[in-house]
Formats: sequence, C-alpha cells, structure tokens
Amino acid sequence: MGSSHSKSYSLTEDVRKPTIGTTSLSADEPSTNRHHHHHGFDADRDAKKLHGACKGAGTDEKKIIEVLSSRTSEQRQQIKEKYKALYNKDLEEVLKGDLSGNFEKAVLALLDLPCEYEARELRKAMKGAGTDESLLIEILCTRNNKEIVNIKEAYKRLFDRDLESDVKSDTSGSLEKILVTVLEATRDETQQVNAELAEQDATDLYKAGEGRWGTEELAFNVVLAKRSYSQLRATFQAYEKVCGKDIEESIKSETSGDLEKAYLTLVSCAKDCPGYFATLLHKSMKGAGTDEETLIRILVTRAESDLPAIKEKFQQMYKKSLAEAVRSDTSGDFRKLLLALLH
Repeated sequence: MGSSHSKSYSLTEDVRKPTIGTTSLSADEPSTNRHHHHHGFDADRDAKKLHGACKGAGTDEKKIIEVLSSRTSEQRQQIKEKYKALYNKDLEEVLKGDLSGNFEKAVLALLDLPCEYEARELRKAMKGAGTDESLLIEILCTRNNKEIVNIKEAYKRLFDRDLESDVKSDTSGSLEKILVTVLEATRDETQQVNAELAEQDATDLYKAGEGRWGTEELAFNVVLAKRSYSQLRATFQAYEKVCGKDIEESIKSETSGDLEKAYLTLVSCAKDCPGYFATLLHKSMKGAGTDEETLIRILVTRAESDLPAIKEKFQQMYKKSLAEAVRSDTSGDFRKLLLALLH
C-alpha cells in the first residue's frame, strides 16, 4: 500500500518544477514586463489595441511592439483569433499591409507558433531552384523530439506536404541520410549515462572514421541522432581517450561541406546548445552586414525555451550582452522590437 501511496506524491514534483523555472526567469524584471506569465492578459483588449494601432493615418509601431513582445506565443494565437472574430480580418494580413522590412518580418514571425515559423522557414529553404542546406541543418539538427514532431505536423498543416519526403527529394547522399534520421525524432531523452555504451560508441565512431568514411557514416548517424545529449557528452570524452583527438577534429578532417556542418551542429548541440546559438547570433552580427533573418529566427524561436541561457552564454563568450550587440547592429522599430524581446 505504502508504495502506491508515494506514487501520487510524485505528481506534485512535476507540477512544481515549471513554476520554479518561470519565476526565476522573470524574478528580476518589473512585474509589468513579465514575458512569461502575464496575469493581466486579455486577448480582447490586445486585439483592440492592435486594431487601434493600425487604423487611420499612421501606424502606431510602439503599441504593436508593446503588445506582441510582452505576450507568449500561445497568447498571440488567442489575440489573432480574437482579432478575426472582432474585425473579420486576419491580423497578419493587416500588419503585412501596414509594416515593411525587417520589422514586418519579425512581427510576422512572432504571430506564428515557433513550429509554424520553422515549418515556413524549411519550406522556403527547399522551394524553388536551390536548397538552403545550412538552414535545414540549423533547424533540424538542433531541435528536441517534441519540437521535431511539432514542426512536421505544422508543415503538413500549412502546406499539405510531408516534410520528410521534401527533405528526401531536396537533399541527397550522406546529408539526406542524417537529416532523415534526425527527422525520425527518436533521440533518447533520458539523463542516465551508460559508460559501457559510451566506450562502445566511441570505438565504433573511431573505426568508422579511420579512412573508411563513405561506407561508415551510419555509425555516426545513429550515435549523433539517437543518443541522449548526456550520453553523447560521455561518448565524446571516451572518443578523445581512444583517439587522442576530439570528435570535432576528426569530423573536420574526414568530412566536408554540408555533412561536416550537420555533424558539427549535432556535436555542438549535445555539448552546449545555448553556446551554439550564441555563436550563430554573434556570426550574424559580425563584420560588414547583419544577417537579420538569422537574428529574427533565433530570437523568436528560442524566446520561450533557452533564450535566457543563450543570453548568458553570449555574455560569457563575447564579453558584452546580446542586447548591446543587437542595439549596435540594428535600428528603428526592428531594433526596438528585438530589444523588447530580449528584455
């Protein structure tokens, strides 16, 4: 009896955890600006505010930024439904007509659920003549099982197409194989580490990499796409012992092009996903031009998952805050919106 009794208590554990997470994110922010749980959320009021911001002579960008940046993705969905019910128009279409440039792109990105936005990005990467492999890799090789499943469903819903079939017809060879394996969304997501398996996988990877690449990427695909992140970290350590060099070095010397990029992305996500995104953000702002698309994509899709960790990592790696970097690399309403998201 006692044992079955204790089971019911473990439920309270699960209930408690998320609240700890959310409060710590917003504990140091003024209550009016809490991103994650707006107690005063009122879809009706927000829809009317947005309507007012788009009506008449000028557009009130400040109001648009205020509403959209302070709501969660789910809340923005409710605002869209409310808007449609009240004005019989799609909020996206109205904003599209009123806004332009990167500000418009960022606003429209916020109106999608992250999985829908990612599905659109993937479709864009494959439609037409060329394929943007880097984008496929950035999205597919960095997401957890649930996110992959949601992206596949959104892709089907939005385009009535099968993501896996499109990826297969738009990529080939080894890159196709690893992306299809990742799309199966069967990564182990437990925390336990099996030391023997780590040794075994490390040995398999070492053998696979020893000048017999081409026939042997299968070992890499299975290990990098199926093992848990904590398991992979153990494997990479074991690999260094067996091989005398780290796994990235081996990948760089044995592969090239998009396959190399896919493998390195999988490795760096297993090692440190926020660090991976911090590096991408830094690259998108370094040098002459700014890659606004990447900036929008990462800030919008990670806003409700690991953005706080990404900000922290960015600060550590580049000795300045992500907000400072964004401030000096963007301008106008686009800058205001991104800074509001980073708040």
